Amino acid sequence: MKKRTLLCLLLTLAGCTNYLDEVPQGQVVGTNAIQDVAGLEAALTGTYKGMLRTWARGFLTSALEAYVMGADDVTSLSGGNKAEFRQTDQFDVVSSNSRLAQIWSGCYKTIQGANNIITNYKTVSGDQTTINAIVGEAYFLRALGYYWLVRGYGNIPLVTSADFTNDLLTLQKSAPADIYKLIESDLLQAEQLVPNTKRDAGRPNKGSVKALLADVYLTEGGWPIKDASKYALAATKAKEVIDNKTTYGFDLVPDLATLWSGTPASVGTSEEIFSFQTSVNYGGSANAFYGSSATPGDENGWDDFFAEVGFFNRFPAGKRKDITFYTEFTKSDGTTISWQNSQSKHPYYRKFRLADNTNYQSSMPVHMIRYAHVLLVYAEAQARSGNSVSTDAYTAVNAVRKRAGLADLTGLSATNFAAAVVDERAWEFAGEWTRWFDLQRLEQVEAANAPDKKGADDLKPLKSITKANYWYPVPIGDANINPNL
Repeated sequence: MKKRTLLCLLLTLAGCTNYLDEVPQGQVVGTNAIQDVAGLEAALTGTYKGMLRTWARGFLTSALEAYVMGADDVTSLSGGNKAEFRQTDQFDVVSSNSRLAQIWSGCYKTIQGANNIITNYKTVSGDQTTINAIVGEAYFLRALGYYWLVRGYGNIPLVTSADFTNDLLTLQKSAPADIYKLIESDLLQAEQLVPNTKRDAGRPNKGSVKALLADVYLTEGGWPIKDASKYALAATKAKEVIDNKTTYGFDLVPDLATLWSGTPASVGTSEEIFSFQTSVNYGGSANAFYGSSATPGDENGWDDFFAEVGFFNRFPAGKRKDITFYTEFTKSDGTTISWQNSQSKHPYYRKFRLADNTNYQSSMPVHMIRYAHVLLVYAEAQARSGNSVSTDAYTAVNAVRKRAGLADLTGLSATNFAAAVVDERAWEFAGEWTRWFDLQRLEQVEAANAPDKKGADDLKPLKSITKANYWYPVPIGDANINPNL
């Protein structure tokens, strides 16, 4: 029992059961295990797997949507077995919420793997270019894990050691400012080590690192850090990606529908700054929130998540809206009904449908950062870092709007331009785990969940929203192990 507790504390994991169930010969831990480049590669594969264990932990199920359901773009059923989704949507989260624990445990599992690589790589001999790339990816993944945790939970355990010590049994939480310092440091390290070209799809290149760092800086400009000097850094870093998009292999796909076709054509596009690659051919590696999770019960789907009616009604008409949403459903008897007459009385996300939508898992990528993110991060950050809007900032946002079939933005003040870009992010990344973090950093959660923003059948907050509701409680498994959590 003591050994079980110590292993859990090393990760501060709610998901320690999965760790203990793995085959010991498959674990790559410590200096004795990492003796060469092949050992480093094996350790890195395990590090990615922390976030990519279907049904158990990480980002491959609708737990990803549950994590961001406090925004105004996604909701769930008012009844049935969707209580854990409703908790985040209605700001009544309990520490036993298993959906949120999947993200928590996945991130800390990856952080543990990254710590192991970062601590032990200097003893490894071999091709230095390959070693640098592996270590750079480890720094990137550790930063990504902490970035998702700090935005979701705020004050969290900061673990950088690969080895267990008794101090971990009483580890205190660290403030967001300390977490962000590590995130920045890790990404600056990764930027120096990761090559310009991705070693494989699903890995970062130097442009991916810069893009994540730009997003981090943008977030630090808002709540809770509120360091306005970060906006200029965000603009600079995003512009480096834009100016070198050919080197990094990035660009907007001409037709947004390509990304959401639910076919192999949507895999490996130029828009993938960083995506988790999935496969139904390998156990525990399938994308399991496309398909059934996003399908209405009228079509024998699971009804895990769909669009809020208020958000859908505000969404600008045009081809992007048609690509984003699915509004007519075909029942098993062949009859067609509109979303207004469906069981849930909500539109659904077309972008998460499959070519064969009877499946509940697929090999579709999970887009964590798209090139459109970089363009809109740059546009907003540039406007917030100065008194006027640059021509390049207009060019960036208007490239996204042009693809959506919308008119160019022109002649706005810096304040109004930044607000317009935030709206653009809402439409472009609807349902894509971006809106919640925008509302949070801009302290607009309360306004977005006001009664006048909700449709009649949208779930409403169960109580007044405060800043305390911006963060989730630590999962009960870890809180029970360490009273300081």
